[in-house]
Amino acid sequence: MRELREAARLEPEWPEPDFALGEAYFTRHDCDSALPWYARVPKTHDRYVEAVFATGVCRLLLNQPDHAEEVFTSLQEALKNNLVSGADLPEILNDLAVARARQGKTAAAQSDLRRAAELGPGEDDYPFNLGLLALQTNDPAAAAGYFREAAEREPDNAEDRALLILSLEKAGNKTEADQQRESANETFGPNGLPVIRLDAKNETLARLNRLKTELDVTALRAEIESVESPASEAASDSSIDTPAARLRRGRQELSAGHADAAEKEFRAVLAVDPSSPAAHRGLAEIDRRQGKMDDAVKELQASLEARDSAVVRTMLAKIYLEQKKPDLARAEVEKALKLAPNYAEAKQLLEHLQNSKPSEKKPGGGGP
Repeated sequence: MRELREAARLEPEWPEPDFALGEAYFTRHDCDSALPWYARVPKTHDRYVEAVFATGVCRLLLNQPDHAEEVFTSLQEALKNNLVSGADLPEILNDLAVARARQGKTAAAQSDLRRAAELGPGEDDYPFNLGLLALQTNDPAAAAGYFREAAEREPDNAEDRALLILSLEKAGNKTEADQQRESANETFGPNGLPVIRLDAKNETLARLNRLKTELDVTALRAEIESVESPASEAASDSSIDTPAARLRRGRQELSAGHADAAEKEFRAVLAVDPSSPAAHRGLAEIDRRQGKMDDAVKELQASLEARDSAVVRTMLAKIYLEQKKPDLARAEVEKALKLAPNYAEAKQLLEHLQNSKPSEKKPGGGGP
């Protein structure tokens, strides 16, 4: 630290020691010391985005959610104005959601977290935070659905499972709560689950919020490099073309309405991992948007072969409904609800199917 401060003194226009000092203090959770150093990192520096992100995290750690929201919102706008896909980084969305939730902006926080969950399909923190929000708004059934998704994404996380059980109990679903507890005992041992007790003011839930303290800028840097130096694009691709990076870019391109670019990313993932459920799901969404319903069905079925999912089965049911195949739609929804009994979207779709069935029979003048 002494050497870095001396380097910063000797070369006040050189940002490297400024960022390094900010990171060193940030690692120690000494945000009061980190913030002035992060503030010295110029916009032209290749670690500027990370410095701003860490500044937002510090504002949250200092219990300044209004300032944190300003930081994350301005960072999103800056990325949106300069890059095609950079504004939608799940870590930014997650921490922005936490900042908004702490100010009582629940609807906006939920929207941010749902988007983050789409962009990070293997990450359990985003549905976990959605579950906390649902508990805070006294909706334990919805919370159970989110914690179930978190537990599916990260089966070895005991906290996910503990809050799933707690939510099921609060929702009055004792049977499934007992089943989940028995399963958790097999996985984590009889004393492996953390004990979580809720208080009247939801202070326990607020403390459980999961912040992202590091920003994955791999794909972002690649885009910056390709914009600044197109000739280097091929060289930079080799270091960032992991399936996870391509999945993220594919989702970002799809969100931006660039179907061709998104399809290229998803197919690149399948070239490496032909059974990737997330890539098949992405291609299905592209096909659905383009009206290629049969192709979308095939992609979703391929996704299900790789990994069963209540979300994917519900997507498939919706397509069957668009194809006027209610029996197939009903079968998929029922399978989805066996996997996730409280999944709200599947329950709503099943209710719609049940309500529409009698009206379909009326013109025939009754059954046999």
